[in-house]
Amino acid sequence: MEKKQKIMLAMGVLLIAAVIVYFTGLRDAIRKSKVARQITVENGAEKVEENVEPLNEGNINPISGLACENWNRRPVAVMQPSDLQARPAAGFLEADMVFELPAYTSSNTRLLGVYSCSVPKEIGAIRSSRHDHIALAAAVDAFFIHWGGSHFALDLLNKNIIDRIDCMTTNYCERWDWQNDAKMRMEDSGHIKDEKALAAMTAVGGRTETKFAGYPHQKEATLENRGKGGELRVAFASPYDVNYTYDRESNTFLRSWNGVEDVDRNNKQRLAPKNIVIMFAKSEQITNTQDYVGKGLSNPWEGVEEVKNTGAESISGRYNNVQIGDPWYDESGTGEAYYYMNGKEYRGTWKKDSSKLESKIFFYDENGKEIMFVPGQIWVEILEPGQVLRWTPVN
Repeated sequence: MEKKQKIMLAMGVLLIAAVIVYFTGLRDAIRKSKVARQITVENGAEKVEENVEPLNEGNINPISGLACENWNRRPVAVMQPSDLQARPAAGFLEADMVFELPAYTSSNTRLLGVYSCSVPKEIGAIRSSRHDHIALAAAVDAFFIHWGGSHFALDLLNKNIIDRIDCMTTNYCERWDWQNDAKMRMEDSGHIKDEKALAAMTAVGGRTETKFAGYPHQKEATLENRGKGGELRVAFASPYDVNYTYDRESNTFLRSWNGVEDVDRNNKQRLAPKNIVIMFAKSEQITNTQDYVGKGLSNPWEGVEEVKNTGAESISGRYNNVQIGDPWYDESGTGEAYYYMNGKEYRGTWKKDSSKLESKIFFYDENGKEIMFVPGQIWVEILEPGQVLRWTPVN
């Protein structure tokens, strides 16, 4: 073999060896070297503030940031009520994300549970859709499940703007035995089992893999870098008000609803998200006295029969609109945001592109950088300006 060929062969061997070393360890070392570590002094002792790169590489769920078998499954988003008679709800413990927002201005709320990594054995109760929740479901590329809907929601849904099923018109959903439950009402008895929800998504939605880009995540803070404790008050009108108590050991926020520990109906375990997002967004009733078209918005009353518009069965003022950046009736798609993770409070803004139904809701810090969540459940509370938000940390 000539000297030149020997040199070329040796270079090839070295190149192959370098590739093997990179993919078996050096790549991780390089990624770890990019971690920004800021040393601060607290009470005379050094403390490491951890800021790391997103961990959404590999088989990681794009919403929760957790590794799971079904990491890339398209989410199922289910309309769920907050009524006292419907508590405790079934399924929220296993949700990757939950949205909680007004269904009527300054009054009752309604929730949207988003399930991807794990679809609970039962999800319920299931209630009627509101148009705001359609936009939220689309923002995470979810298959939408509801039981009926407001006039405005059904008008939109009947245009096939999102893959979904209406439990009123399919046999995928069931009812609990509400007649032998003194507390339960018929309207709070609807639910869906895990295999039925997935079967519906396959049969009706067709696509079962997510297209959602996801949220960035950071490593969970070590115990010494977590807050010592705290209480978060989310003051929806009673009995829809929520409190969270931060538990340092588990690095979760223990949820209470109207002063009662909130548990999952399926297994009686306490609800305790890793992350809480507070979005502030204007909320008001949809009325027939507003000039939506003049504001450059869609007209919610287009096609609504006269008896339900100005007649004896008028629904003007009956249903709510939250300004979360939907493409129909919202003048605003941005606002203040507060974030709670690792036992600490952070401030920033949120934004949704109202020109696209499927636009992701972006969560930014005060510097305009996308917030990095702790891997685990994200619970999003949408408050109206003027409603009380109070964080009381333990020092």
